[in-house]
Amino acid sequence: MPFGAGAAFAADPTPGSSQGGTPGPSAPADLKISTELPSTIKVDNTTHRTTFTATVANHGSKATGPVTLTVLGLDGMKITGVRGCTPVASAKRPPITNSGYGCAISDLAPGQSKSYTVSATYDLSKTGKICLPVTEGNSDKVLWQQGPVPFGTTKPTPNAPDTPLLLGTDNVPAAPPSGTASPTPTSPTPSSPSAPPQLPKTGVNDGVLPLAAAGALFLIAGGTGLWWTTRGRRWTARH
Repeated sequence: MPFGAGAAFAADPTPGSSQGGTPGPSAPADLKISTELPSTIKVDNTTHRTTFTATVANHGSKATGPVTLTVLGLDGMKITGVRGCTPVASAKRPPITNSGYGCAISDLAPGQSKSYTVSATYDLSKTGKICLPVTEGNSDKVLWQQGPVPFGTTKPTPNAPDTPLLLGTDNVPAAPPSGTASPTPTSPTPSSPSAPPQLPKTGVNDGVLPLAAAGALFLIAGGTGLWWTTRGRRWTARH
């Protein structure tokens, strides 16, 4: 999948976090690559837009060689652009995702990192998640994956200019304005036992390891597109 090679650098004063991230199942032990997302983002309550940075870093003692960072949106979070990167066609994304951009990186020397400016919209009436897999070159070898990890708030601020969202927090939609009838739900909420099953997150969240329990479910990016794999069973996004 030919991703654009240009990388954009972005400065973000918000501290970064690798929450919800873990090395790939076949990543070399001496390759210490990871990603970071800001611990807090702000969504404009009028336009529903937000901008933040996604960072990929090499914490190891050797260069990474060519790698690909993919930025994917799920549920209420839709990625509308990643500066210097190329959109991933819907036919080449897992059906559960709603948007995606691929960033080709020729090499990261030890201690180096690259940050990309991410533009997104967030439907505050829903939950929203993001996923950052890093793969080796254009192969399907996962070196690292952060997410799917949620952004959200348990204290909506519908009357404020913007709503701060915390990484690793499931969003609680704001109540409708006073005098407005609550919409009648037409489908189960994401937390309902009868809701469609959610893809397991990677990494540690609240002391649990859903990745291991789910049989090492990873998002793979390769020359034939994106697909989900788990213990020998594979669902491929057809062209």
